[in-house]
Amino acid sequence: MHPETRVVHVVAPVPAAAGSRPMAVPLYQTSSFAFDDPAVLADSMTRPDGAFVYSRMTNPTVRALEETVAALENGAAALATSSGMGAINLLLHGLLRSGDHVVAQRSLYGGTYATLQDLSVRYGIGVTYISGHDAEELRAAIRPTTRVLYLETISNPTGHVSDLPALAPIARAAGVLTVVDNTFATPLLGRPIEQGADIVVHSATKYLGGHSDVTGGLAVFADEDRYREMWEHAVEFGAAADPFAAWLTLRGMQTLPLRMRRHEENAAVVAGFLNDHPAVAAVRWTGLADHPSHAVASRFLSGFGATFCFDLAGGYDAAVAFSTKIGLISLAPSLGGTGTVLMHPASTSHRQLDEDELAAAGIGTGMIRIAVGIEHPDDLLADLGQAL
Repeated sequence: MHPETRVVHVVAPVPAAAGSRPMAVPLYQTSSFAFDDPAVLADSMTRPDGAFVYSRMTNPTVRALEETVAALENGAAALATSSGMGAINLLLHGLLRSGDHVVAQRSLYGGTYATLQDLSVRYGIGVTYISGHDAEELRAAIRPTTRVLYLETISNPTGHVSDLPALAPIARAAGVLTVVDNTFATPLLGRPIEQGADIVVHSATKYLGGHSDVTGGLAVFADEDRYREMWEHAVEFGAAADPFAAWLTLRGMQTLPLRMRRHEENAAVVAGFLNDHPAVAAVRWTGLADHPSHAVASRFLSGFGATFCFDLAGGYDAAVAFSTKIGLISLAPSLGGTGTVLMHPASTSHRQLDEDELAAAGIGTGMIRIAVGIEHPDDLLADLGQAL
């Protein structure tokens, strides 16, 4: 071959030697795959379990992430996406049609709330919000057109825990799919499919990746057939995960058990400190006995997570002043990395909500959301103390 041709046609090595395998998942940073047989290429473009063909459809590194998270969640299969919101929008746009109806818990991530509002305006999809603690409230909310019950294991930011074991059977009996965002709990603290959920969502950007260096999402399915249907929609939707992002997530997940244990241990210390501080009006960590969801969470979760909120006694002005005085802790919009971060939900993650909607979601203007990292707790308390 001429040099101009040789630099284009690099042969990729395949680790096929007997008795040898890579210790880490290889990164397949390729957009597509070449074929010798046109029939195999054509077949592979029609199903998720064919040969790898195009990374918008399937990719070996992405597949490794999907299979790992599906196994952790005790699901049949998973789809990886470019972000958590990519997974949420993929599901809601794929499951719903014009005129359908959704029942959702009131305490939701602001991006999810905004998507439901947009679906309502664009396609006439009705949305009814419920507390998530009352089975009869759910029964009353379900209509003949209800298609989805949408919950969060540990809600963003108030730590609300819906009674999934009580609600999922009611939804299933009515032919309604239960979708649960499990981002804050991770599969280590809760596995919604085991409690009756049909689909589980993750923002892999948070605790799964765990190092503030990746953006990604996942949708895990309890049913293989529903996964295959959604795969076809995902191919057209175009929210596929990047192979490098999937590789980073897989690398981060190897320390997930160690990190989550430290996150939660630190959260307990920080929550106790804030709970005793005179400048703090209320602390809403699910691990505190006076949290409204403490009893529910204790029943079917194995932990309370490390992201929660607290209300400053001075309201909005105090929240702004506090946010400017932190030093070690970062003011940042995402979470789940090794470092502690905080933000003001009313003006950031839940900025789409008006005053009444914020009140209904339990979000005050003096509320701060904190995601506790893995630093030494004494250093975190020192920074919080001086800022307060």
